[in-house]
Amino acid sequence: MATESASGALPEATYILPLKWHSDSGLDDLADYLGQVVKWVRVIVVDGSAPDLFENHAARFPSAVVHLRPVPMPGANGKVAGVLTGVHAARDELLVIADDDVRYERIELEQVLNLLQRADIVRPQNFLAPLPWHARLDTARSLVNRAFGADYPGTFALRRSVLMTAGGYDAHVLFENLELLRTIDAAGGREIRANDVFVRRLPPTFKHFAGQRVRQAYDDFAQPLRLAVELCYAPLILAGVYRAVRGRPGLAFAWPFAAWAIAEIGRRRDGGAKVFGGGAALWAPVWVLERAVSIWVALGHRVAGGMPYAGTKLKVSAHSASTLRRKLRNRSFTLEPDMLPNVRRNDQNPSALRSASLESTYGVGDPAA
Repeated sequence: MATESASGALPEATYILPLKWHSDSGLDDLADYLGQVVKWVRVIVVDGSAPDLFENHAARFPSAVVHLRPVPMPGANGKVAGVLTGVHAARDELLVIADDDVRYERIELEQVLNLLQRADIVRPQNFLAPLPWHARLDTARSLVNRAFGADYPGTFALRRSVLMTAGGYDAHVLFENLELLRTIDAAGGREIRANDVFVRRLPPTFKHFAGQRVRQAYDDFAQPLRLAVELCYAPLILAGVYRAVRGRPGLAFAWPFAAWAIAEIGRRRDGGAKVFGGGAALWAPVWVLERAVSIWVALGHRVAGGMPYAGTKLKVSAHSASTLRRKLRNRSFTLEPDMLPNVRRNDQNPSALRSASLESTYGVGDPAA
């Protein structure tokens, strides 16, 4: 299915989009986008939406898009179930996994697939556009992440065989993107951090953004050093206010400048200034203020048994690298095709998979931390 263009043919690949919507306000835009992507690579949408929405999606998506129900599996994280259902249904070795708000251009898809020729997973950089004020705040978080290494985007390119051999990744975690990266690493895979491949992402609604503040902070329980630093934000800010009241304002000015400087390093790193505007780093002190509060609320959830998610609580943000390596050493199976007897791969009968319902269940590992 390689598509020719001025820059040549894209490698054979499958684009997997896990989806679970409660309304169809963005359906026209998503259907138009998928209509472009399916011209470049195969597309599988794994749709956990309510039955009426699922049927509406089946009618609106381009006919070449394979539209599936997710396979039920252990664990509360439905995105993992969607991803693994799509991975199993795919026939190509090269896969691109993307959230529903990610918007690749052809050149970016070509870049990540070409990088995948010498890696097992590729992590590009998302940027938000357009930029309402809350998207600017979230952009500051991304810039801080870039300053210390790499951000955590809503899309990855990866090799199917590595994830299949690892037996998938665990759905009993909140920070599923970090769990995926660490699982590939534990399986011996090589990651490329493509900080200079910029893939647009649509901004969330303010309601969704607000609902993610504490949940994103809870992700830091999988990164102990970062957690320790962020727990210090509130005490440092309060100390700065106290000292300023007593006529010594140095600390009150120092931490906002430090936050801006770190974010500015991230903005300039690997050509980031091409997509991150000159004022983007100025929002970093505001993000620090938000995180100073959210991280302590997240700590309260941790003490209370975990972060509320899909009617349950998830205590584990993501497993440590050592835990995953130990699990992979002790596992006695890989995620093979015959483990899903009721799922036909889309190279066997593509039309049979159109809007199919998958009924099998398979496990992806021990849920214990």
